[in-house]
Amino acid sequence: MPGWQDLIRDVRDFPRPGVVFKDITPLLADADGFNAAIDALAAPWRGVALDAVFAIESRGFILGAAMSRVLGLGFVPIRKAGKLPATIHAQDYALEYGSDRLEIHADAVEPGARVLIVDDVLATGGTLQAALALARRQGAQVVGAAVLVELAALGGRAHWDPTLPLEAALVC
Repeated sequence: MPGWQDLIRDVRDFPRPGVVFKDITPLLADADGFNAAIDALAAPWRGVALDAVFAIESRGFILGAAMSRVLGLGFVPIRKAGKLPATIHAQDYALEYGSDRLEIHADAVEPGARVLIVDDVLATGGTLQAALALARRQGAQVVGAAVLVELAALGGRAHWDPTLPLEAALVC
């Protein structure tokens, strides 16, 4: 029987030529596969003292919200620019095919809150690095990060803080 990993498909040349996009929508549409993937993502963090999951827009929201539920934690969205209504912290970052900006509400958690950063794919590391900077600016204590898929050939792990765990449910 195929595993949840087999439900992630490659889409070549999306969103632009030369990029191989990891499409998780077939995984999300399969209840058993989605549940198994969330269990795999959450497993390393069970029993770890955490207060909240910080999840990165947009596909990270899906995974982060499910992990928050499974782990019994609060959920904090890290959004793309211009979508949060209150006072924010912002961080620009580079990604494999351009640049972007992430934002978080300045009062999302109390200083010292223990948080886990969640995203769907680790590629070049720019998004996770920006989320880490935002969490620290927030005053949060980042305990680690979890990603569904790590694209090892792109070297994104090298941009993560080596003193913090970074767990990937699937390494390609």
